[in-house]
Amino acid sequence: MRIFVTGTRGIPGIPGGIEKHCEELFPRIAAKGHEVMLCTRDFYVVHKTEQWRGVKLIHCYAPHKKSFEAIVHTFLALLKASEYEPDIVHIHGIGPSLLAPVARLLGYRVVVTNHGPDYDRGKWGMGAKIILRLGEKLGGSFANEVIVISSVIARIIKGRCHREANLIYNGVPSPLVNQAHDFLDQMGVKEKKYILAVARFVPEKGLHDLIEAFLSLNTPFKLVIAGDADHETDYSRKLRHMASADPRIILSGYITGEPLNQVYSQARIFVLPSYHEGLPIALLEAMSYGLPVLVSDIPANKEVDLPNDRYFRRGDVQDLREKLSALLEKDLSAIEREKLRQQTEEKYNWDNIAERTIDVYRKASKTKESRGSLTSNVLVGSGNNIKRRE
Repeated sequence: MRIFVTGTRGIPGIPGGIEKHCEELFPRIAAKGHEVMLCTRDFYVVHKTEQWRGVKLIHCYAPHKKSFEAIVHTFLALLKASEYEPDIVHIHGIGPSLLAPVARLLGYRVVVTNHGPDYDRGKWGMGAKIILRLGEKLGGSFANEVIVISSVIARIIKGRCHREANLIYNGVPSPLVNQAHDFLDQMGVKEKKYILAVARFVPEKGLHDLIEAFLSLNTPFKLVIAGDADHETDYSRKLRHMASADPRIILSGYITGEPLNQVYSQARIFVLPSYHEGLPIALLEAMSYGLPVLVSDIPANKEVDLPNDRYFRRGDVQDLREKLSALLEKDLSAIEREKLRQQTEEKYNWDNIAERTIDVYRKASKTKESRGSLTSNVLVGSGNNIKRRE
């Protein structure tokens, strides 16, 4: 099959949950003999190449403005897709899914992956939230097949779009634990002597709660926050100001590859204080290292089966502080760490996820063209250059 992918900023090494998802998934699909073309947003790609691990990269313009970036890029990507005659157009995210009806009218078989209700994120105003809800509705109604990454999202699609979705969890690769410490030395932290958070500087990640809780802890441990802002905002500036109040707090910026492997391998505990998630890849990554975790009790985090003492009440800084303080006093046994690693390897295996995604493509290829009241014979083109897609 020929698969055209849009809705992502791009790959490889570009921050974001959807980007990480695509970076792991599509090379595996390409390795199984399918032709994958992924459309990037050109200003995110520092080193432009035509191909990465078997995936053809198509660099396409997008405005560097968060309100219009995704929708404009997706529209241009769909126009670009006609040059490649894909069997499947795969759209990621509910914002880009706003254009699922357009993709269908252009004659494509469409698969949408809903990564979560982005309208719950604090960075969006009322107008954007309405548009995102509409994107969720249109993507869920007009796509030939819908993939969701958690049962929470599956229930949303069932309720709003009156259809069953394909539940395929996010995945995580099995890492090699890294005992090197050169990057840790650069940051001024020591093995097992720091708390780790990996997140973008946006309100829904709850980093302000973590910093506030940490500031009130009398502890020799440091706090490393691996992340940054895609677009500088009042919130990201607020986080930097809060962090500057205590030299124990280290903002590493976005890190990938070897540095990220080091900080995961040698942290004492991983904390994710989110208000909203789809199914957090950063949490799965931490678990894959056998790393003790402490996360907010939102539905997406609760879907990952953790002991009760690993959850704190969302937005409750006092509860976060108390749970964090208690967990810093004890460490996981080797048996407990191995159990975490096995749990992620069995349930969140990318090779299995790739196979199941290909199965969804096959279903979409066979789906009768009744979804969303669109007909099977859609004419595209103009003048005498008209092409019928079946």
